[in-house]
Amino acid sequence: MSAIEKVMIARDINRPKITDYIDNLFTDFFEQKGDFLGKEDGSIYGGIALFHGKPVTVLGHRKGRTAEENVACNFGMPGPEGYRKALRMMKQAEKFHRPIITFVDTPGAYPGLEAEMYGQAWAIADNLAKMSALKVPVITIVTGEGSSGGALGIAVANKVYMLENAIYSVLSPEGFASILWHDSTKRDEAAEVMKLTAQDLYDLNVIDGIIPEMDLYKAIDKHIVNALEDLADLSDEQLKQDRFEKFRFFDEEFLKNTAKTRMEVV
Repeated sequence: MSAIEKVMIARDINRPKITDYIDNLFTDFFEQKGDFLGKEDGSIYGGIALFHGKPVTVLGHRKGRTAEENVACNFGMPGPEGYRKALRMMKQAEKFHRPIITFVDTPGAYPGLEAEMYGQAWAIADNLAKMSALKVPVITIVTGEGSSGGALGIAVANKVYMLENAIYSVLSPEGFASILWHDSTKRDEAAEVMKLTAQDLYDLNVIDGIIPEMDLYKAIDKHIVNALEDLADLSDEQLKQDRFEKFRFFDEEFLKNTAKTRMEVV
C-alpha cells in the first residue's frame, strides 16, 4: 500500500473511535469532564477505568461517525480547553498513582481565532512540559491520524505504538505540499516524503511497535499489558528520565534520515 492510501485508511470515518476502545478494553469507565477554567471540549474524551482489574486513566481524541457527531466533537480537533482537561486528568492520575493510556486520532489542534485567543499554543506547550515530568507510566497508541502538536499534546509517553494503518506526522500531506510546493494537489508525493506510516516510523525508532489490526482489541490489550509490565519496575525518576530521553534524543539514524529527506525534497 502506498503512503497516501494509508492516509486515506487512517481517516476512514468507520475506523474505531475512542469510545470503542474504551468499551472493548476497559471496564467500569467513569467519564470526567471540564478543565475547571473554561468550557467542556467534546473533542477530548476520557476518565477513570479498570484495565484487567487495576485502575487507570484513559483518554483520547474523539471523532464522530456522522456529520452531527463530528460537529459536536469538532472533528477531533481540541481547543485549549481540551488539552487542559486532558492534563487535569493526567495530573489526577499521577496523584493517585494510576497509569495513563492515551489514544491519538486527530488532524491537529483546532486552528481557529477563538482557540488562539484562549491560549491554544500555551495549553499544548504546557501539556508537553508537564507530561514529560509525570511520575507514572504513560502509554500512547496512535489509532488513526496523529498530526502536529495536536497529537503530541497527549502523546509524550514512555511507550508509543501505532496501529498498522495509522499515520503520525508533523502535519497533513496536503499542508506539507502547500508549504513546500505551494500546491496541495501534490499530497501523494508529500505523503511518501514525510515518512508518516507506522513502518516508516518504526524503522526510524520514533515508535516502539506496530499493532496489527487483525483481532484489533486483543492485539492492543496485549501491547498495553506488555508495556505496563516493562515499566512496572521503574522508579518515579526513571520513568521521567525514560520519557525525557525518548523525546529529547532520537537516535542518530533518525536525525540522519531526516536531514537526507530534507535535502531530497529541496
